[in-house]
Amino acid sequence: MKTYYKILFIIGLLFQVIGQILLSKGNEFVYSLKPIDFAHWSLLLGAVLLIPQIGNFKTSVFTYIGVPVILVGIASIIGMCVLDFIWWSQPTQEIRNEFATHLIQFPMIWKPFIATCPKFLNIGLFILSLNFYKQNKAGVLIVMVATIIKLFGGAFIPYHLIYVYLLTFIGFCLIFFNPFTNREYKAQ
Repeated sequence: MKTYYKILFIIGLLFQVIGQILLSKGNEFVYSLKPIDFAHWSLLLGAVLLIPQIGNFKTSVFTYIGVPVILVGIASIIGMCVLDFIWWSQPTQEIRNEFATHLIQFPMIWKPFIATCPKFLNIGLFILSLNFYKQNKAGVLIVMVATIIKLFGGAFIPYHLIYVYLLTFIGFCLIFFNPFTNREYKAQ
């Protein structure tokens, strides 16, 4: 059953990559998606598919810190997707702009769901990956690079979120499915 959770986790990260690829095509593309906003549904499904594995990381200081951080990130991604579904459902750009202007005036909505807290997902993923440092340094380092790009590379790297989630996906594939990973951890 635990391998099943790992597979769901990896699929969740893949959905994050797909969502970011769709978003990179621009607002007009996203607003034209029919019958649903596939970009944000991908992000939402991706975030939800991470949840089952979260309870299956070994007990460690990294898990005690990483789980609450990643849960804040998942909750903020879900909230962001809800707001984006509302934007997507509006018939005109003028209404979308009014909605954005309205939300910016409420920091208790804007900051946790749009501006700040989605970063917690990536920070939580990195902290949880540290559970595997002894078994798979390469995978953890790839997740670390992805997190650094997320936190500091947005202004310098076009489409940086695609790279962030693609690297995170690759890092966790190495961590979970590397045949050289310590068997002791697999048994837990």
